[in-house]
Amino acid sequence: MPFENLSPVLSDALVARGYEALTPVQTQVSEDQAKGRDLLVSAQTGSGKTVAFGLAMGDELLEDGRMPFATSPLALIVAPTRELALQVSRELSWLYAKAGARIATCVGGMDASKERRALGQGVQIVVGTPGRLRDHLERGALDLSALRVAVLDEADEMLDMGFRDDLEEILDGTPATRRTLLFSATIPNPIVQLAKRYQKDALRISTVGQDRGHGDIAYQAVTVAPADIEGAVVNLLRLHDAETAMLFCATRDNVRRLHASLVERGFAAVALSGEHSQNERNAALQALRDRRAKVCVATDVAARGIDLPTLSLVIHVEIPRDAEALQHRSGRTGRAGKKGTAVIIVPYPRRRRVDGMLRGARINAEWMDAPTAADVRKRDQERLMEKLLTPVEHEPEDLELAQRLMAERTPEDIAASLVQAHRALMPPPEDLIDNSARGRDTAGRPERGERFERQHDDRGERGPGGDQREGFEDSVWFRLNIGRHQNADPRWILPLLCRRGHVSKNEIGAIRIGPKETMFNIPRAIADRFAEAVVRSANADGEDDSGVSITPAPDGPTYPPRRDKGPRDGAPRSTLGRAPGGDRGFGDRSGPRGPRGPGGPGGNERYKPKPFGQRSPRRPSK
Repeated sequence: MPFENLSPVLSDALVARGYEALTPVQTQVSEDQAKGRDLLVSAQTGSGKTVAFGLAMGDELLEDGRMPFATSPLALIVAPTRELALQVSRELSWLYAKAGARIATCVGGMDASKERRALGQGVQIVVGTPGRLRDHLERGALDLSALRVAVLDEADEMLDMGFRDDLEEILDGTPATRRTLLFSATIPNPIVQLAKRYQKDALRISTVGQDRGHGDIAYQAVTVAPADIEGAVVNLLRLHDAETAMLFCATRDNVRRLHASLVERGFAAVALSGEHSQNERNAALQALRDRRAKVCVATDVAARGIDLPTLSLVIHVEIPRDAEALQHRSGRTGRAGKKGTAVIIVPYPRRRRVDGMLRGARINAEWMDAPTAADVRKRDQERLMEKLLTPVEHEPEDLELAQRLMAERTPEDIAASLVQAHRALMPPPEDLIDNSARGRDTAGRPERGERFERQHDDRGERGPGGDQREGFEDSVWFRLNIGRHQNADPRWILPLLCRRGHVSKNEIGAIRIGPKETMFNIPRAIADRFAEAVVRSANADGEDDSGVSITPAPDGPTYPPRRDKGPRDGAPRSTLGRAPGGDRGFGDRSGPRGPRGPGGPGGNERYKPKPFGQRSPRRPSK
C-alpha cells in the first residue's frame, strides 16, 4: 500500500487524486504517536492542512472502511470564511467519497432552511463558519451530542475576526470525550489559551521553518511610477502568461475598476470582494477552475481559504497592510509542493516601506523594473517559437489544408499570418514610463521637502522665454472643467493627467489655466491612447471621484497665456497647490501655505488662522 499508516479507503483516494507522497504536515498527523490524540498544529499556508486533518480524523470516523450510519454529526470542522469552508467541504468529499460520507456545509450567505433540512436528514461531517454553526446550534438544528472529532481550521484567523465567543459556545456543546484538532498558521498566546481549555495532552506539531517566507514561492518586487501601476499589471500578466493569476487590491472600488479595465483589454477576468453575493463568488471561483477565466481580482476576503490548483501567479497590485497579509495573500500560490510567483508592485516613493516589510518577514525578494512592452513581445516570440517547433502529430485534413495554403501563399506569408493571428488573441502590452533614474525622478511624487522642479506655470510654456518644447509641434488640445476659480494649478493637475491618461509628465505639453477651464495639449501620436485611457478611468458622468472631467478641445485655448506672477483673482497664493476638495497636490510643501479661503474648496471659517497672541490655549497633556 502506498501510504502504510492510512486506512485503505483513504490511501486509495489519495492515489486516485494523484498523490505520490504526503506533505510534512500530512505525514506527521498520520504517524502512530498522533493517532487518537488532540493535536495543536502550526503549518504554512498551502502545506496541505485540509487533507492533513481529513487523514487525522479517519480512525475516529471509519468502521471497516465505511462511514457508520449517523443521525447526528460525527465530525465538525469550523473555518473562518465561507470560501474556506466550501473548499474544506470539497476536499473532504473526494477524500471520503468511497467511504460513503455525507457532508453538510453551513455558511453565511446561503439558504439556512436548506442547511437545516440537510442536517435533519443525517450527516456524518459538518463544515461551517462560526456564526452560522452557532445559529443552527441555538435553534436546535445542529446536534453535537455524538461528536467524535472537532477541528478548528485557521484558528488564529477566527480569533482575530472576533469569533472567540462563538467558538467557545460551539465547543462547550460537544462531548468531553471528543478529539480536538487545532490547525493554525501561527500559535499566538490566544491560541495557546484556547488549547489549554479545550484540549487534553495535545501533541504539538509544527512544520513552520525559521524562514517565514514560503520556500515554493519566488518573490519579486517590481518598481513602477505611481501612474503606471495598471500598465505594469497588464505587462506582468502578459509576461508570465500564468494559467491562473490572482490580483489583490485594497478596496472594493479598486477591485471593480481594475476588473473592468482588464476585461475591456481582453483578459478573461473575474472579481471577488465583499460586495459580491455567495452565489457570485461561487460562480467566479468555478469559472477559474473550469479555465473559463484566468485572472481573479480580489480584496483580502480571498486571501484565505481559496485553493486553486492552477494558480501560479499572485500580484499585489496594492501593497499589503503588513507582513502577515503579504504572506497570506502570497500563500494562494506555491501550494502542496508546486512552484509559484508572488509579485509586489512598488511605486517609487513606497520602496523603503516595502523593503522594511520584506526584511521583517524574512523574505528574499528580487527587485526589478516593471516589464516593458518590448520585454513582453520578446517573451511572446519565445513562447510562439517553442509552441510551433514542438513536434506534433497532424491530422490528415490538417495536412491537406496546409498543402492548399502552400499552393496559394509563400511560406513567409503563411508564417507571418500565423504570427499575426497568434498576437491578435492576446491583449497588447502597455508602454510604461521611462524606468531610468531620470524617469523615476520625473515620474514619481516628490519626497517630503523636495522642490517640485517642473517648469510648468499657468502660462503653459516651459523654460525661459516660453519656447515650445520639441515634439509638440503637432499636438491635440484637451479641456479640464476647472480653472483659476477652482484653484487649478499645474502642481496637482500634472499628476492627475498622468493618472487619468496613463502618460508620463514629459508627454504633457502646454498647460493654460483660464478662469473656469484649463487647456493642455498632448502629442498627436499618443492623443488617441490618452483619450481612451481617460474614458476608462472616468465614471458614468465622464468625471473622476473629485468631479474633474477631461474632454477634447478641437479649437484650443481662446484666451492668451498669463504673463504675470501675481495672485490670481484675489485667491491666496498658497491654495493653488491644492486639488478640488482641499486635497494637497504633489507639489512643493515647504513654502508658506497661508489661510484657506472660506469660500474655496475645503474652506471653513473655523480653520482661519488667528493673529499671534489670540490662539486658543494649549490643552494640558494627560
